[in-house]
Amino acid sequence: MVAASSVNVQQQKGPIARTDAKRLEGRWVRPDGGYVLELSNIQKDGGLKAAYFNPQPIKVYQSKWKNKKGILTVYVELRDINYPGSKYELRYDPASDRLNGTYFQAVDKETYAIEFVRIK
Repeated sequence: MVAASSVNVQQQKGPIARTDAKRLEGRWVRPDGGYVLELSNIQKDGGLKAAYFNPQPIKVYQSKWKNKKGILTVYVELRDINYPGSKYELRYDPASDRLNGTYFQAVDKETYAIEFVRIK
């Protein structure tokens, strides 16, 4: 697995860069496996639409975002065949334009450090 890098708040470019949830929108890929996470329809109340592909669509049970002390975080829970409650807990790093965090693989009950990079 790819190790997640830590978010360095001092490297971020001011409060707008840290807190503008619209920056979460887009297609993101995990370099270690080609898994794709698509985030859209960002709502002020923390709602967002998430789609996940491996490479076929996997059902997303729940998705939301928060601003935790100036850091954007994303939570995505999957519930499908072979994904019985697997979940991503991610932080947006504006300096690298990446999502870093953990993936809980529910079948094996293992947690992995992962990252997503934006698909240009």
